[in-house]
Amino acid sequence: MASKPKALLEELTHPGPYTVLRGNLALAGLPGVVFTPAKGLNRPAIAFGHGWLQPPGRYHGLLRHLASWGIVAAAPATQRGPLPSHRIFAADLSTTLDLVTRVRLGPGAISVDPRRLGLAGHSTGGGAAVLAAASGHPPVQAVATFAAAQTIPTATEAARKVTVPGLHLAAQGDLVAPAAGNAEAIAKSWGGPVQLRTLDKSSHLAITEGSHWSQRILHGKPHFGTQRLVRGLFTAFFLTHLTDVDKYRPLLDTGIKHAAIEFDPTLEAA
Repeated sequence: MASKPKALLEELTHPGPYTVLRGNLALAGLPGVVFTPAKGLNRPAIAFGHGWLQPPGRYHGLLRHLASWGIVAAAPATQRGPLPSHRIFAADLSTTLDLVTRVRLGPGAISVDPRRLGLAGHSTGGGAAVLAAASGHPPVQAVATFAAAQTIPTATEAARKVTVPGLHLAAQGDLVAPAAGNAEAIAKSWGGPVQLRTLDKSSHLAITEGSHWSQRILHGKPHFGTQRLVRGLFTAFFLTHLTDVDKYRPLLDTGIKHAAIEFDPTLEAA
């Protein structure tokens, strides 16, 4: 049994069984990208918020990975300037979920179940995801973040209103959004079941892919080990909370190498 979480992580870090299609959210009225499994009705879906100054293209690998496991994954390409409106960005994430829920995707053989929605994000996109979840429109069932940053209004205060499960991953070497004032504060204010993990050998931009001019002013760079852990943990989290699959729960309940559990009231009470 001790090796089971490791085996589950190994399984989930590889692409899932579904062929993946890529689409353009702009066709539905909002700039951005959407990845879907090639077929399937009543799929779960997540909206993903990009980090400060980051284009959605730096997360295509993660979004494609989630889609390969049957989860529709969409990312709006809005509020990308140096002074973004976090409130509007949160609204755009909510609108993204509305769009993928209302229309048939791909060749018309793909649809989203409005009862199986989630939010995710990196940096300010993580904070905006918390704001969107707190708004309750549309209602979501799970929220996951990496290196979440504070927002205006604050994600920490908004977190008190979120009663669905939350998974917050912090980067040990993050000099942009250190865990103590960001991911940890959000997790400890969370209104529902929550878990905070620290990923070691990681930085603020570790989740991003490829190169981008923002690396000249932001600390950190892409890191394959971090990307692998985020893909595995996000996939386990959303499959567990947005579908009827319970197989991957042991991975969420156990500390794993390079991703120690720092805070989880449920496990502490057990």
